[in-house]
This record gives sequence, C-alpha cells and structure tokens, in this order.
Amino acid sequence: MFFRQKPSTLPSAAEALPGRDTEMPIEDRHFVNGAPLKGPYPENARTIYFGLGCFWGAERLFWRLPGVIVTAAGYQGGHTPNPSYEEVCSGRTGHTEAVKVVYDPQTIDLETLLRHFWEEHDPTQGMRQGNDMGTQYRSAIYTTTPQQAEIVEKSRAAYAKALQAAGRGAITTEIAPAGPFYYAETYHQQYLAKNPNGYCGLAGTGVSCPIGLGVAAE
Repeated sequence: MFFRQKPSTLPSAAEALPGRDTEMPIEDRHFVNGAPLKGPYPENARTIYFGLGCFWGAERLFWRLPGVIVTAAGYQGGHTPNPSYEEVCSGRTGHTEAVKVVYDPQTIDLETLLRHFWEEHDPTQGMRQGNDMGTQYRSAIYTTTPQQAEIVEKSRAAYAKALQAAGRGAITTEIAPAGPFYYAETYHQQYLAKNPNGYCGLAGTGVSCPIGLGVAAE
C-alpha cells in the first residue's frame, strides 16, 4: 500500500501504523562479505545505527570501511513494529531509513565512523536529504552505549562549529539511544552491490569534520 501524501512531522505512538508481529524474512548473509547479518558477531564487536537519507548509498559507504564487520539496511527511531518499506515511506511509522553498522573498535574507531557520517551527507536539512523528501530521510544517529553517546555528542558539537564557520545551517540530526531495529526487505540489503548502477543520493556539504583519522572528539 502506497500513500500519496507524506507528513512533515513525526507521528505519536498512538498515531503510528499498527505494524505486525512477524519479522521481515531476509537472507542470512551479507551479500558482499558473507558475514551473518543478524550475528553472532565477534565478542569485541560494537554496534551503532546511522541515518543519512536513502539507505542504499549509506550502507555502501560503511561496508567499504576496513574494520566494519557487517552492515544492514533497516528502520530505526519509530513506533510501528516490523514495518514494510511502503509503510515507512508513508511517514506514518516514525522510522528513518537506517544502517546498522557492526564494527571492530580495535581496527576502526567510532570517531572515524562519525567523520564519514558527517561528511558524506548534509545533516542540516531536517526531514529530507537532497531530493529525497520525508521523515524517513532524516539524519540520525542511534547509539548503543553511554560511551558512544558521549563521543557522538562531542562530534556533533565539533562539526557544528565547522559548519557555522563555513556559513552553513544548524545540525538537525536526531541523536538518541537505539530502540528496536527492524531489518528492511531482502532486496534492500546491500542494494548497490546487487545493482551497481542503482540510485545513490549521498551528497555532503563539502565541510570537513575535524575528528577521525586519529583526531578524537574533545
């Protein structure tokens, strides 16, 4: 079911679509590196979730980074359990398109992941990303530990200063503890590996983020 009009504000839990109890069936393995999408993951692995607009290009951005164990496309930050893509696109579930990033902190630190996050999209656009309009394209970071949350907030402050110095707008990125992550349908998983000429809407501001590559958020 497709919905013609998309709301520009997030629904409350009472307003959200009811969803369903059953999970979306997906392939077990990452199409690119063969890692298990749902685990088990290495004992030292850490997980964080990023929203950068359309999750096709966003997922490819992260699976290419050394130290990233596995990525998956899905839905975060909303109310509707086990939503479909069409339901998320309606704006009536509260979710944003998100990428689950499982990483080895001994190989790639969170600051480096955040540098790629901030630089590879425009975190000032509110409920859109480029030509992709709607609440499901909002910029977001969902953390899984208090330590992650602290680093994320410091990185946001650092990048906000860099954007301000460049004459850009304020950051609108939603930052919150991770709630339930719902895997997107199989055809969305590693979409640009399966469809190399497919759509990728990533476009940064051109402003460098002053963290990562050995520079910590302070």
